[in-house]
Parts: sequence; C-alpha cells; structure tokens
Amino acid sequence: MKKSIKKKMTDKFIETCKAFGLKITPQRITIYREVLNSFDHPSAEAIYRKIKEAHPNISFDTVNRTLLTFAEMGFLQIVEGSGDVRRFDPNAEPHHHLRCKQCGAIIDFYYKKYNQLDIPEEIKEKFSVNRIRVVLEGICHRCQDHTNRREAPFVSARVPLRGR
Repeated sequence: MKKSIKKKMTDKFIETCKAFGLKITPQRITIYREVLNSFDHPSAEAIYRKIKEAHPNISFDTVNRTLLTFAEMGFLQIVEGSGDVRRFDPNAEPHHHLRCKQCGAIIDFYYKKYNQLDIPEEIKEKFSVNRIRVVLEGICHRCQDHTNRREAPFVSARVPLRGR
C-alpha cells in the first residue's frame, strides 16, 4: 500500500475516532497502522507481539478490545472460520478469501461474479444480507510444494488475485 494512501486512511481513522468520541492514543494509532501494514489477516495475538516492544505496557486485552472496537467502527472486518482464532482484515473493498486448510493462510482475491451472487428468495424473506464474502478452502500452492518437496510449510500471506 502506498504511503499517501496509508496517510489518507490514517487521517480518516483519526477523524472517525473523534466523531465516535474515541480518544486518539499512540497505542490505537500503532494498532491501526500495524493492521494496515499486515498482509496476513493478523490475529490480536500477532498484533500484540508486533507492537509490544514499542509499547511495553500495553496488554493483550487492550489490543484485542481495540481491534474489536475498530471492527465495530467499520475500519476492520473480522475473519473467522473453521474454529481458528479471530483474525482481522483491513481491506474494505469487496473481495473474497482463499483459505489454506493446512497452514491457515488467508489470501484475498477479487471476482466480480461472486459479488453479485443471487440470494435465494427463502433467505431474502428471513434475512437481510448486507455483505457477500465467498471463502474457498483447500491447500495452497506453497503447502502443496512443501508436501512434494518436504520443506517447511508456508505460514501466511495476503496475495491479491484479480478475477474477471
């Protein structure tokens, strides 16, 4: 992500925090920036480990509650599934996920046809759908290579894939 885009997003973040009556603290800004800089849909634990050195007095609970607050404000989306820990996604664009069942990687991809899925009438009658996100699960190419070459497994990355 370009510096100018990150600056604009941080400025909007600060403006929205003020509108919500949320204090602008160095810890909150650090947490937000760390999520923006992450390419692996980080968990609260991962964010906590990354910022602990710069903010030694911050607790895991503070990081977790802050991330949940950011999700309520619309700055992050919560990515959950398959019984794993809650992870956070700063990507607000309509997109979908590939999820590796072996290493846990979550990879963003874009496919317009999935954004326009027809919602069945029986669901429309009982439920108001406000976002569509398709999650495809399988084994990523790096884990497949690992299996074939017996190397250390890949941990996680966000690799945007563009569909038609």
